[in-house]
Amino acid sequence: VQLVESGGGLVQNGGSLRLSCAASGLIFRYYAMGWFRQAPGKEREYVAAINKSGDRNPYADSVKGRFTISRDNAKNTVYLQMNRLKPEDTAVYYCAADYAGSRWYVADDYEYWGQGTLVTVSS
Repeated sequence: VQLVESGGGLVQNGGSLRLSCAASGLIFRYYAMGWFRQAPGKEREYVAAINKSGDRNPYADSVKGRFTISRDNAKNTVYLQMNRLKPEDTAVYYCAADYAGSRWYVADDYEYWGQGTLVTVSS
């Protein structure tokens, strides 16, 4: 199984980025997908998740109203559109796959992880 994130980079405060995570080696539509992030010196934290059919997508309070998660089961890809970015959003962003799809916020529930993509928001 491989999850490959892309789309990270350097952006100014208030800017936007779109992250992608391409999955292979698993039946993508059977998995809930999540995005987590880890800032330097901090714990990994939940950002957003989306269920198998794409009609439920809870967000962390810190990104609600600014970030949008979506998925394309035909392309085996999950996306994270990030708008109105802030310096505190700077982190490595990881996508993850969870077969059970019940405890969105729990990183340990996710079976597969990508290698991460760095997002840096300058002030």
